[in-house]
This record gives sequence, C-alpha cells and structure tokens, in this order.
Amino acid sequence: MSDAVLDVFDCHRKLLHGVAYRILGSVDEADDVVQETWLRWHRADRAAVADPRAYLVRIATRAAFDHIRRAASRRETYVGAWLPEPMLTEPDIAEDAALADSISMAMLVLLQTLSPLERAVFVLKEAFGFTYPQISDAIGRSDQAVRQLAHRARQHIQARQPRFDADRNVSRTVTERFMKAAIGGDLAALLSVLAPEVTLIADSGGKTPGPRRPIHGAEKVARFFAATADNIPTGTLMRIVDINGGPGALTLLGATPYAAFSFHVGARTERIQTIHLISNPDKLTRLELDNQRAV
Repeated sequence: MSDAVLDVFDCHRKLLHGVAYRILGSVDEADDVVQETWLRWHRADRAAVADPRAYLVRIATRAAFDHIRRAASRRETYVGAWLPEPMLTEPDIAEDAALADSISMAMLVLLQTLSPLERAVFVLKEAFGFTYPQISDAIGRSDQAVRQLAHRARQHIQARQPRFDADRNVSRTVTERFMKAAIGGDLAALLSVLAPEVTLIADSGGKTPGPRRPIHGAEKVARFFAATADNIPTGTLMRIVDINGGPGALTLLGATPYAAFSFHVGARTERIQTIHLISNPDKLTRLELDNQRAV
C-alpha cells in the first residue's frame, strides 16, 4: 500500500466521521463506518475513481444506512429515552455556525426523528454543503427525489428547532450556575436558571439510576436535581467542557466520566429550556477530557 493511498483517505477521514456521526448519533458506530470505508477504499480499483471525496462519502453514507438497519431492533428494546452519544468539541467550532448547529445535541436528537434518507440528505446539504447531484450519487436516488427529501427534512427540522440560542458566554455562565446548584442541591438556585417550560431528558439505558421519561416544568426538574444531590458519589469532580458545539458539563470520579450534561439556553430568557443528561456508561467510555475532538 502506497503512502498516497493512505494520504487521500486521511484527507477525508474527518469528513467521513462527521457525516457518519451526525447520521448515527454514535461515536463508536461512526468509527466503524470510517473503518469499513477504509477497507473498501483499500480494495477499490482506485484508478477508476474520478472523485475520491464523492466515492468515499458514498461508501460511508451507505455503510451508515446498514448500521441503522442493524440497530433497529436494539433501539426498540432500549430502556428509557435514547439520546445520541455525546462528543467533546473544540470551542472554536462555534465560529462555523452551521457546523456547530449540526452537531448540537438538540439537532442530533431532531435528526433521529427523520427517516435515514432524509437524515443523510439534510446532513450532507446543510452541514457539509454538498450539491443535490452529489447527494444523489451518495444515496442512490434521483436528483428530484433528493430535492423532495431535502424539502421535507428542512420543514421538519425548522418546525421543531429552537429559534434562538443564547450567546455562548451567557450559556457558559448559566451552565456553571446550574451545575453548582445541582451539586449543592440548592432548589432556589436551580429554579433561578430554569425556564418555566424546561424539559429534562435523561438517557441511562437502564444501567444507572435516572428518570426513564422526560420531566417537564421548572419545579419538577429542580426538585429532581435537589433530591439527587445527596446521592452524588464522594469525590465527584465537575468540569465545564464543550459538548457537541456548546457549553456543557461532565461529572467524573477520578478521570472517568459518569454523567454528561448538554443544555439549550434561550436567548430571550437566558434560562435553560432543555437539559440532555447522559449517564449510560456505554456512551461515556470515549468521553475523556483528552479524547479526540469532533468536527
């Protein structure tokens, strides 16, 4: 194998992982897709490949579809709410608004409500700027069908997407206030940072304690965190980090995370409107402070 073969693939590795992660909502599965794409690329008649980028994205997208089909039965029996696997990101990802938005926990959750084809079209078009003919080649559908899929996906997302996010610095400050109040079990302080209509969605996979259904309303959410403060393990550390393109938090025992928090803070109220809490240990094994960052 020549260095040139590996160099071409490495030039597109982050793109392939970014596409797969947004479609699947899983870091591990995105890694698998990248590996499968590499094996196909290694075996391919590369002399016949006119556009390596398009070829690799086509393989990765279709491999992601295969993963979705294989995961369908597991998802049906999943205990409680299923949330995407969180990923650490660099603060400067926020400089590219479209890229940061496409990797936010709120967007990843919304993407899971689309069909696999709609999801792939939306990701390729909105996050990575692919043209309709390029997407048509990637998913094996006509140009007209791709345009229809893009229209349906965009309408679906726009109807459900939060309209206005708070400034990044405001979001970080609110995140810090919430985490301090939650760890301290301070009910009044919790209520001061929660919007009246706040929703908590927790994913424990049935493997750790936690609500299996969403909790709605500031009073109920605040009381949940105030009540669980006494159960926080001794020696817990809290770190404010960038998760999926925005300020979030990790709670750790030593270097091992046992919960990840992602927040949506409203621009007008500067209060938390949605909390995504992931404590399923299977989704935290890759979430270390020195881990690879996302694109």
